[in-house]
Amino acid sequence: MKTTCLALRSIAFSSLLLCVLSVAPVVQLAAHAQTTRATGPAQAVSTLTVEITGLRNANGKVNLTLYRDSKPIETRVVMIDAGTLRASTVFDTLPQGAYAVYVFHDENLNGKMDTNFVGMPVEGYGMSNNPKKRMGRPSFDETNFQMNQPKCAIEIKMIYWR
Repeated sequence: MKTTCLALRSIAFSSLLLCVLSVAPVVQLAAHAQTTRATGPAQAVSTLTVEITGLRNANGKVNLTLYRDSKPIETRVVMIDAGTLRASTVFDTLPQGAYAVYVFHDENLNGKMDTNFVGMPVEGYGMSNNPKKRMGRPSFDETNFQMNQPKCAIEIKMIYWR
């Protein structure tokens, strides 16, 4: 009786082992498929070159903020080329999508846009799509552009109120 019971246990163990070994590759394949679906295909990226023109002098620096889907994602301080009164910067490997750029000429290097007693800017500013000079800041919808090519370049023309 002991021999029969051991033999049956041995057969049951062998069957269980065979079942586990045959299911393991299926489980691994399912896990791989789930991981592949979760990460999906690689997202396309772009390089953005921003050229700032129309600076009135080479004092200070240009502060630049890059927005994606109306949220700021990066701020930079950019040197002004005294010979051309231009400034530029390049953003590499940005996921393609809707972006906007806002800049101001920080002439006194205090890190903020200075205004007069009624709130009018006394330093230059500009935005992507170069909206016209007016009271109030344009919305993201007015200033955004689509980056859907490997390379994108924009020019921002500075605005000065005085």
